[in-house]
Amino acid sequence: MVSFSAQFRRAMAIDQRPSTIDRICFVGFMGAGKTTVGRLVAQRLQRRFVDLDDRICQREQREIADIFRDSGEPYFRRLESECLRSLVQEAAAAGSLVIAVGGGAFVQPSNAALLREHGFNTVFLDAGVEELRQRCASGGPDRPLAHDENLFRQLYEARRGAYMAAEMRVDTGGKTPEQVVEEVLGCRR
Repeated sequence: MVSFSAQFRRAMAIDQRPSTIDRICFVGFMGAGKTTVGRLVAQRLQRRFVDLDDRICQREQREIADIFRDSGEPYFRRLESECLRSLVQEAAAAGSLVIAVGGGAFVQPSNAALLREHGFNTVFLDAGVEELRQRCASGGPDRPLAHDENLFRQLYEARRGAYMAAEMRVDTGGKTPEQVVEEVLGCRR
């Protein structure tokens, strides 16, 4: 798990960025900070950033909560996989991309395999379930799977094992987004 960070530090020391730094995917549960941290990392690396949920909303011309409500979760998961495949193809053409995926995307084995096959470094942003729930409750987009506290906790526990397959895990608990970015990039002094 440390190899990504160590590789980045070595690359910066010789003023070259290895190709694996060009493709980063942030994974984790809702409220972990994937979009915020992903956007900041992309800025630091001068890479393009795409939030997969935003891409899905653009394609469907409706919000995630509306897709879940009107079309159901199985439809959403198929759509999510299609949009991820499209993003991976864009990265192949462009050479670099930083993406953040929704909480359930990396849990789907085919999506995780797709990211690995196309050279994405996966970074699992984690925090305690109580902190994640507080973050989700404090505003932001409507999160259709966060309404029930017991379901939220069960879903976190069910998904966490899949998230642990990421190359890097960073605990975001009690940290600012900037602190998390420093840890992800291995630039802590």
